Amino acid sequence: MTEKTVKIKNKAGIHCRPSSAILTAVEDFQGHAFNIVTQKGKIELNSILNLLALGLQFGDDVTVKVSGAKEKEACEKIAGLFEYEFDFPPR
Repeated sequence: MTEKTVKIKNKAGIHCRPSSAILTAVEDFQGHAFNIVTQKGKIELNSILNLLALGLQFGDDVTVKVSGAKEKEACEKIAGLFEYEFDFPPR
């Protein structure tokens, strides 16, 4: 298992659009198990609703845990999306 802790940098937190981007990236790693651990709870990262239910806000710490054949690559990719400063719509 590989894990990485990151801080949410998106000013609006993790709402519907970032959640969709994160879950789309998860789909690229079939056969991997993704878990998210925060002060607000822990979830299996397999649905947008699970992710939204955490109510993640700017500045929250998130630990991404991944197990699978390409776990290091998958962990970096997903953790990077939690750190990404989404700008919807682009300005």
